[in-house]
Amino acid sequence: MSLEIKVPSVGESITEVVLAKWLKKDGDHVEMDEVIAELESDKATFELPAEAAGTLKLIAKEGDTLEVGAIVCNIEEGGSTSSTQDTPAKEEQEEIKEEVENTVDKIAANTETKEIKVPSVGESITEVTLTKWLKQEGDFVEMDEVIAELESDKATFELPAESAGILNLVAKEGDTLEIGAVVAKISDGGVQAQSSKPKADSTENQATNEKFTASYADKSPSPAAAKILSEKGIDAKEVKSSGIDGRITKEDAMNAQKAESHKLKVESANFKNISIATTSTVSGERNERREKMTSLRKTIAKRLVTVKNETAMLTTFNEVNMGPVMELRKKYKDQFKEKHGVGLGFMSFFTKAVTEALKDFPAVGARIEGEEFVYSNFADISIAVSAPKGLVVPVIRNADSMSLAQIEKEVIALATKARDGKLSLEEMTGGTFTITNGGVFGSMMSTPIINAPQSAILGMHNIVERPMAQNGQVVILPMMYLALSYDHRVIDGRESVGFLVRVKQLLEDPARLLLGV
Repeated sequence: MSLEIKVPSVGESITEVVLAKWLKKDGDHVEMDEVIAELESDKATFELPAEAAGTLKLIAKEGDTLEVGAIVCNIEEGGSTSSTQDTPAKEEQEEIKEEVENTVDKIAANTETKEIKVPSVGESITEVTLTKWLKQEGDFVEMDEVIAELESDKATFELPAESAGILNLVAKEGDTLEIGAVVAKISDGGVQAQSSKPKADSTENQATNEKFTASYADKSPSPAAAKILSEKGIDAKEVKSSGIDGRITKEDAMNAQKAESHKLKVESANFKNISIATTSTVSGERNERREKMTSLRKTIAKRLVTVKNETAMLTTFNEVNMGPVMELRKKYKDQFKEKHGVGLGFMSFFTKAVTEALKDFPAVGARIEGEEFVYSNFADISIAVSAPKGLVVPVIRNADSMSLAQIEKEVIALATKARDGKLSLEEMTGGTFTITNGGVFGSMMSTPIINAPQSAILGMHNIVERPMAQNGQVVILPMMYLALSYDHRVIDGRESVGFLVRVKQLLEDPARLLLGV
């Protein structure tokens, strides 16, 4: 018995994942619940367990982008499969038979119309815009195939087909639709309307089925061949077929690619000869390397551009004397580590200072939802962490009620998870204010971008000894520039400057953090 392993649902806002790595090979025996692959979404990395014990048959490849519900692999239960003993021709016959049976089932099915409506994409989202149709009127679509792109005020979503059939468009590109509005209709089984009625004579039925099979398979690629041809942009009609009834096999597709590559190499060589004859020789190697963007990188890029385009973002600066904090750390760091088991870093002081300042300036921790301002009586502080796969922002919940030691422990735990790719969706969602530390990389000054839907972000920078005027004397002090980027729609200039001055005061006199004054 063969069991299909599909991409699981990993979150309401996640519609596709990338197959980052296979942990097992094709033909390996796996046990139930054994991890066989790693999947990567735009927010985190997930493990894919085996749902049964048996022999693994891979379908998707590393690097493939898969929708939720897509088949990743099969598990043949009850021991090893006999695929190694079957000939390629037999496998193709089984594929043809299965596809023909599916087609015949569709022909026999009664035509039903299913309405495709705008799905609920978030509690605060009441309407979306139909930005683009990916399919045209009258096209045949498969179940879960993406047919359109919808755009809300926060993100872009894909609209999948809820069944297979003929697509009938209802809404137009650019229309603003409410949640639950009908976007399109799908007529199930309508594509097979041209098929003839069943004949009573068994001989005629057999001839009709044979004719249908031949016409279907002729110049039709197998699933593996179709994938190869699609990736290389080669039309199936231009490929020489060697399979049963003129079917294009995987080997045909690979050979066609090789022939195409050879043609390109010849043209490239001819062009190179011409270039050498007409241009001067450039010494040294001039190589380029291309890497596909991960889902996480694509999401980060979209979010940053959206924030720049949709917020009235400004940045205000100040500087802080880090001497008092550094002296306090130097004096008590050994006792602190001995008692709490963690080092006393700068991040706990900044986090604590921010939570105190948010009590005096609550608008800095507010956000916009629709036409309302949302204020929080708690402080969930997001800490930007540069992970190997991109920037992530885990959240310290209720940081306003934590001690310096508790904050340090939480920072270390979240940073470790981020670098190991083990952060959960819950640990990265929410947050009322963000702190980012570019100083660890040597940044002197920057204008950080707001972490939507938050309204402000504090940027820390490197500590540099500079000559400063103090009590009429020039002294050398360890100074740090602070940057507060904020959304001017929510936060006024007075509040932004006052907030940053309050943070400066608390850091230059850390006793205030303990006394709450």
